[in-house]
Amino acid sequence: MVLLRRILGDTLRSQRLAQRRTLREVSSAAKVSLGYLSEVERGQKEASSELLSSICEALGVPLSEVLRDVSDTLEVAEAAPAASASAGTAVLNAVGGDGAELEVVGAGVGTNGPSRLEVHLDLDTRGRHRVVAAA
Repeated sequence: MVLLRRILGDTLRSQRLAQRRTLREVSSAAKVSLGYLSEVERGQKEASSELLSSICEALGVPLSEVLRDVSDTLEVAEAAPAASASAGTAVLNAVGGDGAELEVVGAGVGTNGPSRLEVHLDLDTRGRHRVVAAA
């Protein structure tokens, strides 16, 4: 099961890291505790719409852009298991830092043997997600 709060947290962290900003800088600008922002980025806390708006404002990124990136990532994550004939499992791995990447892997056994779909989402030069898929 894909958790929306994890994808949202990964997207916010990717935006922050693309700007080379610290949790402390963003939490201060957003007027939210550093610990709470860290929990939101790690997908451990559900952020309210007011908090999301504040974080996005602190990052200088429209909330609509963040939600669009989350929606795109969620769409790919939902499609990965469906692309496998027997659904298999979907694994999300988030890697921060330069070349921040979210990898979605779905695997299963189809009528022609094992199948595997890998989809990589990484940040383009503007810090927006770019989809790179390979079957």
